[in-house]
Amino acid sequence: MLLAAQQVLSAPNTHRWRVAHPQWRDNPFALGVASGQPRADSVVLWTRLMAQPGGDGGPLPAALLPLQWQVAHDPRFARIVRSGTVLADPAQGHSVRVQVQHLTPGRPYWYRFLSGGVASPVGRTRTAPADGAPVDRLRLALASCQHYEQGWFTAHREIAAQELDAVVFVGDYIYDSSNLRFRLRSHEADSPCTLDEFRARHATYKADPDLQACHAAHPWILAWDDHEVRNDYAGQLSDEEDLSPAAFVQVRAAAYQAYFEHQPLAPLHWQSGQVRMHDHFRWGRLADLWMLDGRQYRSQQPCNPGQTARGRVRWRCDTLDDSTRTVLGAEQERWLHDGLRSGSGRWKLIGQATQISPWGVPTPDGARLVYSDGWDGYPAARARLLSHLHQHGLENVVFLGGDVHRHVAANVRANVFDPQAPVVASEFVTSSLTTAGIPDPLMSWIRRSNPDILHARSDERGYMLLDVTDRSIHCTARATGFPVLAHSALHTQARFRVEAGRAGPQRE
Repeated sequence: MLLAAQQVLSAPNTHRWRVAHPQWRDNPFALGVASGQPRADSVVLWTRLMAQPGGDGGPLPAALLPLQWQVAHDPRFARIVRSGTVLADPAQGHSVRVQVQHLTPGRPYWYRFLSGGVASPVGRTRTAPADGAPVDRLRLALASCQHYEQGWFTAHREIAAQELDAVVFVGDYIYDSSNLRFRLRSHEADSPCTLDEFRARHATYKADPDLQACHAAHPWILAWDDHEVRNDYAGQLSDEEDLSPAAFVQVRAAAYQAYFEHQPLAPLHWQSGQVRMHDHFRWGRLADLWMLDGRQYRSQQPCNPGQTARGRVRWRCDTLDDSTRTVLGAEQERWLHDGLRSGSGRWKLIGQATQISPWGVPTPDGARLVYSDGWDGYPAARARLLSHLHQHGLENVVFLGGDVHRHVAANVRANVFDPQAPVVASEFVTSSLTTAGIPDPLMSWIRRSNPDILHARSDERGYMLLDVTDRSIHCTARATGFPVLAHSALHTQARFRVEAGRAGPQRE
């Protein structure tokens, strides 16, 4: 694991590799460009050099390849404000991430890369407003769960055309698995295990033109979930009974490295062989956004046999209420609790992978059926977080989630099982971009059994638009039918708003 960390985060080793200056016969920027992690004075730029698939230029040389990067005030690059050279390292798949600093807060920029006389596509990004600056508006797209095989990324085409400040992506950027029943187009056949296999899976996704357009149009703020590695993995445990924790850690290390090689993420520090993925973003006085890592530090799902991880429907599980079990890990929990207390933004947005409001269903004897991989499977961890919100009187908290393949608007109570407990937060969960949802009869049962779920539909795919102002947040659920085809059009499924000082979504 540490070796993978060093490969991802270290500077290119010029003593290990020679420097080459290729003359390209194929497009070296076949995977496009991207930006992310917008701060008041910086953004991260990304690209990866690739030989054009099917071309005659051959593989990339095992050498350091220089790239120029430019950031400008205009799309024609008449006013270049920052520029430099970076070396694409073969140890990092010839990917590069450039943290461009000393930018002006709260304004758009255009950027590109150049190599061997070839220019990349032009990307557009934006810096966050200065800390403490008055801000009229923040506009976000919330997205998750883009299974390449189960549909086209039509929603990304629409998101790319929106006027946004950022895309908030809350997990399942790639899928490790296939489902023959829903396959419309194919990625690589098997679940990836090695670094080269994970690189190939990411490259397949990145080659999609609509995903490329969405990355080029807006900066992205990212969290990961399970399918970037293995379905329902928990910490160092996988769902494969024949894969030991030690062997799985090697698979996870390859997956993590490939993930960082393909995302606009600044080099993050490692602690005890683990990567710091959780992060905090500010948008002037208007909003704080915490992005959480719900996989790397997670306890095993309750009542699983041996050392295996997988979500299951549980009923009367003895370890369900074990107070030591966690989704975020103790350190990340403390970091979030401290940040929520000290955050100065009007709104406190919490981006994480799944649905925090309960969605279990009752049984005739009064027990509840719950899905153990969600927050319902970690009730003590959820109670700690919601109790913290209530005890400290924290207002204007909005959870942003994905994973469950349905659009959701919900109240979040201090005690989620007490209908008389105060509502302490609001929740919006985006449907999947392409991945199939649960059947309608089950969705209806979930809604009837959980009155704090104000809206939930799993029959359509899509994303959410969030307009944040000082007085309110307006959420628009955009959707289309399943499967998503190349020509599919999206419509507005529902609209909700949250008023400042009043927790809970209201239908518009």
